[in-house]
Amino acid sequence: MKINIKATNIELTKSIREYLEKKLSLVDLKLISPEDTSAICDVEVEKTTNHHKKGEDIFRAEFNLHVGNIFIRSESSQNNLYAAIDDAKDELFQSLRSKKNKKQDTGRKKMSKIKRLLRGLKW
Repeated sequence: MKINIKATNIELTKSIREYLEKKLSLVDLKLISPEDTSAICDVEVEKTTNHHKKGEDIFRAEFNLHVGNIFIRSESSQNNLYAAIDDAKDELFQSLRSKKNKKQDTGRKKMSKIKRLLRGLKW
């Protein structure tokens, strides 16, 4: 999977880049087939300040995943950058798993219809 990282209002350090790559590699290994080289993940991390006039920093992580003709987007805002990345990764993982299970269920339904049709035919 190709990962494009963009940072807004913060410096993209080596540790942040490694953390993002580590988290996304788990998604890549578990849910995306190794033969699929078309997977692209656009990541944006940013820091916003003076959130609701409290003066504290809020970090936002956004993932946009393109796998073939599937597009999945997840976003999270937290007080900690790493917590925002974890939440967005979990949401991405859950959405991708849901789409994968839905695709499998559709295939099973089609096969069961064919099976019922064949049972109805008498040889």
